[in-house]
This record gives sequence, C-alpha cells and structure tokens, in this order.
Amino acid sequence: MSEHARVALSGASGLVGRAVRAELEASEYRVVPLVRDPTRAGTGAAVLWSPERGIFEPTRVEGLKAVVHLAGENIAGRRWTARQKKRIRESRVEGTRALCESLAGLKKKPEVLICASAIGIYGHGQRAVDETAKAGEDFLAKVCRDWEEACAEAAAAGIRVVNFRIGVVLSPEGGALGKMLLPFKFGVGGRVGSGNQWMSWIHIDDAAGAVRHCIEDDAYRGPVNAVAPNPVTNAEFAKTLGKVLRRPAVLPMPAFAARLAFGEMADSILINGQRVLPRRLEAEGYPFEHGTLEGALRSFNL
Repeated sequence: MSEHARVALSGASGLVGRAVRAELEASEYRVVPLVRDPTRAGTGAAVLWSPERGIFEPTRVEGLKAVVHLAGENIAGRRWTARQKKRIRESRVEGTRALCESLAGLKKKPEVLICASAIGIYGHGQRAVDETAKAGEDFLAKVCRDWEEACAEAAAAGIRVVNFRIGVVLSPEGGALGKMLLPFKFGVGGRVGSGNQWMSWIHIDDAAGAVRHCIEDDAYRGPVNAVAPNPVTNAEFAKTLGKVLRRPAVLPMPAFAARLAFGEMADSILINGQRVLPRRLEAEGYPFEHGTLEGALRSFNL
C-alpha cells in the first residue's frame, strides 16, 4: 500500500462505518467520507453524494484506492411495513446502483469497491452454507440479491467488486448486542423462540479488519461472508452472554411474542437463523482476532 492512499467511505457515521474508518486510518489510509448532508460535504475531505444521483462531484474521487459502501436504510431498524420495505429496497438497491454508475464513469476508477450486503441473502435454514450457496426467496434474500446485482456496472467497468455479506455484528455500542445488554444485565434475557436457530456473528473489530483485508488482497472478488468461523445457536448465544455478564438467561421470548412485536421481520431476523461460514476469509488467511463467542464477548469488558 502506498502511504496515505485514499479510500472513500459511505455510512462512515454508522456502527460498522466508525470501526472501518478507525481501522483504515490506523493503517495510514486517508478516509474520504461520502455524505448526504451538504453542510458536512463542505468541510474537510467529505464528498457529497445521494442514493438518487450518486456522487455530485465525481472528479473529487478520481484515483481512489478503494470505495467502501456501507450506507443505506437499517434493515432491522423498524417494523417491515410496506412503506419500510420500499425504503429498504430503494436505499440499498437504487443507492448502490447510482453510486456504481458514478464510479464507472470516472477516468481514474478505484481499484476496488467493497459493497455491504448481508447474510440474509441465503434465506434461512439449519444447514451450513458458504459463499457458493444460492440466494433464498424471502424479502430480505431478494433485496440482498438485487443489492449485489446493482454493482454490475462497476464490475463491468473493470473495478474489482467485493460483496461483503455481513452477519450479526457484535458491539456494545449498538446493533443486536447493544439492544440485548440491558435486559440481560437485569436478568430478564434469554433465547428467542425455540433457540435452535443459528446466529452467524462477527466481532466489530474483525468486521473492520476484514474490510481492510479485502481492500489489500486482490484475491477477493464477489461474495465474502463477514462472519466468525464458529456460529452458535440462539440458545447458546443467550447462555454465553448470561455467563459473561454473570446473570441468568432463562426468560425466553416466545416466537408469537416476537412476531407481535416485530411482524414479518421477526421471522427473517430473530426466529429463523442462518448457519453461515466464512470460507473465503479462511481460504485467503484472514487472521480472526475473535473466533469464539465467549472470547469475543469478554473482549468488551461488559
């Protein structure tokens, strides 16, 4: 890597985005945030973009080492109403397409595009799957499939595209773990539904480290599962979190209660899991810092 190579980053203020920015800057990359707020674009190196139009001033991102695209509507942030589904699809699919059109039109194109996706592309089931598995047929799987296909113009323009399929990111600062901590600390946490559904997780530091790995290693192309090598069942997750916190984890959330609270999203995100393995990361020698759940949770000093 040349010193201070530039990397554009959308979603830089999000949970994963903050970790990716810190990881890259620690490795002497110069991070260029892609922002949607014009007042922020006018400061420092930030560049204005929108999911509808792509990058407003393409010449400002000529000659980048990489683009890391994490921005988009939070898939698990709200109940999946018809309106929310439309927002998810448009922000993830159309936003990615607009960005890729901008990148494809550059004279000096980035070497690589790391585009966020999700392990929800596999649908749900008990069998272990890797990057060779077919896409599922539920709403989330179809969104992920179309989201990845929206990168086609960038790939056709000669940009190396990595579809970064992210699992359950563990961080006490937000995401699934952030929401679980309070009830578990009060001793009212537990499994969801049967607890037999699989959870494919990744420590926030490994999520960021894997992004850098994909930027620096030309062998990465196409789908890459951003998950730790040891998925666990939901019941195992609850038991381990309770152990780390020294609290009981014996109060389950019945499946019907999850459906009442979250609607269709409950089945895709909470009740029906995915057992996903990081074959590409393992094959290319990514050195996981946190390969076991208990070690990952203890690293946060909860």
